[in-house]
Amino acid sequence: MKHVDIWTDGASKGNPGPGGYGAVIKYVDKSGIEKRLELKEAFESTTNNKMELLSAIVALEKLKEPCEVTLTSDSKYLVDAFNQDWISEWIDTDFRRGKTTEVKNIDLWERLIDLTKIHKIKFVWVKGHADNVENERCDALANEAIKEKRLA
Repeated sequence: MKHVDIWTDGASKGNPGPGGYGAVIKYVDKSGIEKRLELKEAFESTTNNKMELLSAIVALEKLKEPCEVTLTSDSKYLVDAFNQDWISEWIDTDFRRGKTTEVKNIDLWERLIDLTKIHKIKFVWVKGHADNVENERCDALANEAIKEKRLA
């Protein structure tokens, strides 16, 4: 399997409010040349958590074949859901916490879960705004997308 490194970030100005995501995808092609793809998009009314999830989804959906992926994010919401296996519990309880509280963003979680069935993904948490070059770039892309005002 090809190895791909992905960094993701989401942002919103208000919760909900205008928001965006940024992602960086890096891999080495068959000729040994490092390739880089940057993604960004903004939305008129969204939340930070939705953008965190969507950044990972969109980046993974760009992959054209099953890959071994290291996905790095500053979102504990995203990373802990997989690394602490909240996902299995949510699936077992039909995306409920307790008897009445529904997990938020089920549609996005389901898309992400489907992608984990295609790719072998290692989720890595990195502290945000702590000089991680690619995480900072993703944050900048998300905020650039919001400022450009081409909101979906």
